Amino acid sequence: MKQILRYLAGTVGYGCVYKKLNTSNTVLTGYSDSDLTGDIDDRKSTSGSVFLLGSSLVTWTSQKQRVVALSSCAACQGIWLNRLLGELLGIQTPRVRLLVDNKSAIALSKNPVHHDRSKHIDTRFHFIRDCVEKGEVEIDHVRTTDELANILTKALGRMRFAELRQQLGVTKV
Repeated sequence: MKQILRYLAGTVGYGCVYKKLNTSNTVLTGYSDSDLTGDIDDRKSTSGSVFLLGSSLVTWTSQKQRVVALSSCAACQGIWLNRLLGELLGIQTPRVRLLVDNKSAIALSKNPVHHDRSKHIDTRFHFIRDCVEKGEVEIDHVRTTDELANILTKALGRMRFAELRQQLGVTKV
């Protein structure tokens, strides 16, 4: 509890800075990460995702997974945000770009063939694969060092935390 109170006391002066939106920066980019069975008691992971519109932070989430699945919540959120953006601006928005640092997860989402190693994964968890096939989501690899969602899933040192916070556009106001 003391750590949370110290954190809150030290971040009272921080907030999100937003830049003016124009039609050239309407690309919605998401970062999605997981801590790979970070809870030592039940072996479930914490997933985090961050979405930026241009360079402005618009949404973020960090939650413990109920089951192991590839960023399907991030894909759902990205598609919803993209549709909302298109309606608000009255334009056809480009597809959501989701950046993930797990190459195996990316391969699983792009490959329509079920392999012996992945057959245990229920079809309802292949939602993201359907999104990729429909062209609603584009999944690309990002180096772990460039993964902005790490701030939501990993215990970071003070310097790395400050770097990621700044990259997200959270600054002293």
